[in-house]
Amino acid sequence: MINDQAALQSDLLTIRDYIRWTTSQFNRCQVYFGHGTDTSWDEATQLVLGALYLPWDADPMVLDARLSGEEKARVLEFVRARVEDRKPLPYLTHEAWFCELPFYVDERVLIPRSPIGQLIQQEFAPWLRDGPVPRILDLCTGSGCIGIACAYAFPEAMVDLVDLSPDAIDVAWMNIEKHEMSERVRAVESDLFAGVANERYDLIVSNPPYVDEHDLASMPDEYQHEPELALGSGPDGLDITRRILQEASDYLTGDGLLVVEVGNSEIHMMEKYPHIPVTWLELPEGGNGVFAITAQDLAACRDQI
Repeated sequence: MINDQAALQSDLLTIRDYIRWTTSQFNRCQVYFGHGTDTSWDEATQLVLGALYLPWDADPMVLDARLSGEEKARVLEFVRARVEDRKPLPYLTHEAWFCELPFYVDERVLIPRSPIGQLIQQEFAPWLRDGPVPRILDLCTGSGCIGIACAYAFPEAMVDLVDLSPDAIDVAWMNIEKHEMSERVRAVESDLFAGVANERYDLIVSNPPYVDEHDLASMPDEYQHEPELALGSGPDGLDITRRILQEASDYLTGDGLLVVEVGNSEIHMMEKYPHIPVTWLELPEGGNGVFAITAQDLAACRDQI
């Protein structure tokens, strides 16, 4: 695609030039957008500004600034990786936004995009009981974005971030330190609840692996850069979710709440477990596949899972 960098660097001078050209490349090559932006223009703007270490909300006057040769080369390399390798933009810039907060990401973790963010911003009302929320668990945490966002929403809470992947735990600790949350948030390497035995939580939130075999095989190339361990979960996408439902009541307070995202595997959940009294949550900004269930309801039906 980028065969003559010298000619491009001669023709393209300003940030505005590179955003326009990058947009054209995305359109021509039919790049898939699903990791933070919806349009080729928005993605091109974020890519060019990110490659130049400029904030996404930079003063528009900067768009007419000319680039140095080194800066031009860096932008072109970002475009090449995005178009030819189909590498998601957040893995190029090492930044993704969730609940209006910036998080470090790389290919050791999923790129934050969970609709659970909408629930965090409304403090899980009206499903979470009133009053203080002293303990929160973010299960299958990845980058730590859900748990850290919960720590902002509930400033009285102590939050545990749990993940099976030691690589994910390393990234989660980076984000704990980035947000200066080490006094209230910790990351624990654990196979689900094994590493937090005897703990009880007022709120357990989980965005576990939930992609079924069919969807996993048909995902756009961009998703192949994400860790498969964090995506696939058996033929119906519910292998991990089943374990969570079977075990979570032992780790919830009596009036606690479990919130889990299962995405498109919602249909499998409805077909196989119609008797489980989960509430499928309506999300104010759209999205599907997130359910909640109280500790009492979960304990009452655990033998049927």
